[in-house]
Amino acid sequence: MTDDPAFDLKSYLMAVRSRVDRWLRGYLGDSDTDPKILRAMSYSVMAGGKRLRPVLCIAAAQSVGGDDELVMPLACALEMIHTYSLIHDDLPAMDDDDMRRGNPTCHVKFDEPTAILAGDALLTFAFEILALAGSRRSHSQITERWLHVMAKVAAASGYQGMLGGQMQDMMLEGSSISAARLEALHRLKTGKMIEVSVESGAMIAGASDKQIQSLLGYAENIGLAFQVTDDILNVKGDPTVMGKATGTDKLRGKNTYPDLLGLDGAEAMAETLINNALKRLDGFDKRAEPLRAIARYVIERNR
Repeated sequence: MTDDPAFDLKSYLMAVRSRVDRWLRGYLGDSDTDPKILRAMSYSVMAGGKRLRPVLCIAAAQSVGGDDELVMPLACALEMIHTYSLIHDDLPAMDDDDMRRGNPTCHVKFDEPTAILAGDALLTFAFEILALAGSRRSHSQITERWLHVMAKVAAASGYQGMLGGQMQDMMLEGSSISAARLEALHRLKTGKMIEVSVESGAMIAGASDKQIQSLLGYAENIGLAFQVTDDILNVKGDPTVMGKATGTDKLRGKNTYPDLLGLDGAEAMAETLINNALKRLDGFDKRAEPLRAIARYVIERNR
C-alpha cells in the first residue's frame, strides 16, 4: 500500500505527543517545590523534542489493531530512556553541549552531579514503570509479553545496543572508518532504540511473528535513515530551528555519512532506506498509515 495523501501527519503527531506529554507529566510532575533531582528529570523530559520513539511505539501498536492506552507506559518509558541518554551525551566528559531542544542542557541548568543523577534516575524509573505495567495485567500471557519487552528494551539501551554504539562513536573520533563500520556503529547507537520502540509496541499489542518481522525490517531502515539525516542536518541544518548547534560533528572529528559519501550521497542513501522501509509495510492496511508517513518525516524533517 502506498502513502495516503489524505493522512494528516502533523495533526496525528500533535495529538499523540500531547497524550504522551500528559502521561509523562503524570509520572514526573512539574512543580517548583519538587526535590531537585525530580525537577531536573522533569526539566529534561518536558523540554520538548520529537517524541519519535513513543510515537513509533504507539503507531506500531495501532498498525496491528492494538489499544494505544495499553502501550502508553511503554511509550513513556522509552522517552525517559532516550532523554537520559541525551542528558549524559551533553555532559562535558561526552559531547560537552550547552543547548538541547532549544534550552540549556541539564548540567548547565542545574549542575553536573545533578545531571548525572537525573539521567540515572530516568533510566531506573523507566524500568519501574515497565515492571508495574506488566504486574498489573491479570492475564499471564500478557504479563509474559511485558517481561519479554523489558528484556528487549534493556538490551537495546545497554552495551549490546545504544551504549555500545555510543562507546564506539567516542573511541573512533578522529579515525577514518569504512561505510560498513559506520553503519554497524549507528545501528547500535541510534537504530536499536528505534527498532525496539516499534517491535515492543507491536508485541504488547499482540502482533503475530510475521507482523513483528515486517515491522522490524521497517524499523531497521528508518533507524539508520534517521541517523543519516541527523548527520546531514549537522552540516546544513538551521541551529535556530534545531535547538542545538550545527557543525559540531566535524569539530569533534566524528565519522559521518556526509563526510564519507558527500551530502548528495548521504541524501540518496537516506531516500533508499526509506523506500526499503515502506516496502516492509506492504502487507499492512490503512492502520499502518502513521508508520508510512513517519518514514517520510524521518528524512524530510528540519530538526
